[in-house]
Amino acid sequence: MPDFPTNLTNTAKDFTTVAKDAGYVAIGLGVIGFQKAQVQRQELLKRLSELPDPRGEIETRLSEVRSDVTKAVHDVDARVEDVIERIEAAIVPLEQRLPAAARDLASQLHTQAREARSQIRDLIKTGA
Repeated sequence: MPDFPTNLTNTAKDFTTVAKDAGYVAIGLGVIGFQKAQVQRQELLKRLSELPDPRGEIETRLSEVRSDVTKAVHDVDARVEDVIERIEAAIVPLEQRLPAAARDLASQLHTQAREARSQIRDLIKTGA
């Protein structure tokens, strides 16, 4: 049994060598896995950058909606103005028959109505 300590020493060295090799393999696999994950991350970022920006699409659509709403408001405003002009034209002959004080009052009402319409238009334009 004189070889027992030598065999034990050789076995311990072999075990140490195998453990080191296993450690190196594990570290190598970890590095390769990390590098592969980095490559996949870069590929994903590239693919994502090629997709259209949804914020741009939303802004474009919102701009179109704003434009449509503005046009509709202008159309409604023009039609309301037309109706008001027709009503005022129909009322003018009646106002001319009124006494002077009543005509002055009617004139003041027309002025106030025009100012109110102007203020409403300004509010609509500013979006308040």
